[in-house]
Amino acid sequence: MHAQTPGGRPKPDQVLVDIVDYVLEHEIRSSEAIGTARACLIDTLGCGLEALSYPACTKLLGPIVPGTFVPNGAKVPGTQFQLDPVKAAFDIGAMVRWLDFNDTWLAAEWGHPSDNLGGILATADWLSRTAIAQGKAPLRMDRVLEAMVKAHEIQGVIALENSFNRVGLDHVVLVKVASTAVCGMLMGLGRDELINAVSLAWVDGQSLRTYRHAPNTGSRKSWAAGDATSRAVRLALIARTGEMGYPTALTAKTWGFYDVSFKGREFAFQRPYGSYVMENVLFKISFPAEFHAQTAAECAMTLHAELAKAGRSTEEIAKITIRTHESAIRIIDKTGPLDNPADRDHCIQYMVAVPLIFGRLTAADYEDEVAADPRIDALRAKMVCVEDQQFSRDYLDPDKRSIANGITIEFADGTKLPEVVVEYPIGHRRRRKEGIPLLIEKFRTNLARRFPPRQQQRILEVSLDAEALAAMPVNEYVDLYVI
Repeated sequence: MHAQTPGGRPKPDQVLVDIVDYVLEHEIRSSEAIGTARACLIDTLGCGLEALSYPACTKLLGPIVPGTFVPNGAKVPGTQFQLDPVKAAFDIGAMVRWLDFNDTWLAAEWGHPSDNLGGILATADWLSRTAIAQGKAPLRMDRVLEAMVKAHEIQGVIALENSFNRVGLDHVVLVKVASTAVCGMLMGLGRDELINAVSLAWVDGQSLRTYRHAPNTGSRKSWAAGDATSRAVRLALIARTGEMGYPTALTAKTWGFYDVSFKGREFAFQRPYGSYVMENVLFKISFPAEFHAQTAAECAMTLHAELAKAGRSTEEIAKITIRTHESAIRIIDKTGPLDNPADRDHCIQYMVAVPLIFGRLTAADYEDEVAADPRIDALRAKMVCVEDQQFSRDYLDPDKRSIANGITIEFADGTKLPEVVVEYPIGHRRRRKEGIPLLIEKFRTNLARRFPPRQQQRILEVSLDAEALAAMPVNEYVDLYVI
């Protein structure tokens, strides 16, 4: 006989309570966090606009039933689609993540906190258009910025000490949880309803990392976050109907998330929720590459110039040593055939070879046409990755958060170029002053891909004016991106 299950509804798990109390009660007072959120907003939307140049992305966009139009629905920037908020969240999220060029958070778990913008912007836009139709006031963009800070914080703080990849789960589980919390907040859910909503996100099935790793690496990794933030909007809407939640979704013996999916371990926390993550988030400014390779690509660009200065070619190289950190070795140290762009932008050897040969690394460089150049695989075969334990420690140090790589080139004649080391990528908090002007230029470039000059200028004027942006109704800001 098995023991009877105790009856009665338990109190909700503290993790659920802490998320919800933070979302509903915490006031964001950090001007640095809000300023970084403004930069994050334009960078994230710019990444989405660039993705619209790729048919592999655009084939997934638009209404599920072709021709469907949703009055007062959310609009998808850079398109003419107006959709229900669930599908709009998917579309925006997929666009944002498609080229692996939006912001990054690295810790025990990694991820891309701006993935949450899909759900946040779709929800806020839909709520604003609905409010106007009812004669009420729309949400302003300052609410979107606040929601971005809070979503970043939930995803990033949980990621600091808890590795989901080590149990085979994809980091988009944290996008789903964070988006559920902040989108539910925007919808006006009460405390109990919001606890129910967040519990639904943990009870939900979670994505396996299968699509990020050989031999199955594929393009789902480019729409997985869109799927997660979209699912979050759906779960928040379900909770808004008064649907019940599951208070011990994490801690329930046998059936809870910890026992089923986390090897029986409870989450550990390094710090309470505040605004730390947005303040320290990493922007991808220079290269559309998996972030653990950003500094490696920067080293390779420097070495490309050194090779030219020395009058040497990549064909003369006998060996390349990449001194790196443990996470890079675990995720992107990859040998053998690379079958598609998703495989290539998660291979540190590929992301070093291309800039060494061509002096560049763009999204187009992951496509088959460039990858067919035999010099790339020939150079990859000469590379070896070695862990530097100090790099690994500095990667996890909350005061450093470095993502260091060093590259040494040895030639067939026995000579070497001096090692080039970069500890902090240009998108790091320690290089913000250097990085933000370049981030704005990246945004200008992405606007020019989609819009005529006058429309580009109007978007820029509002987006770079802190007061004007904060006060602007969400629907009016989104309308600036309609083509």
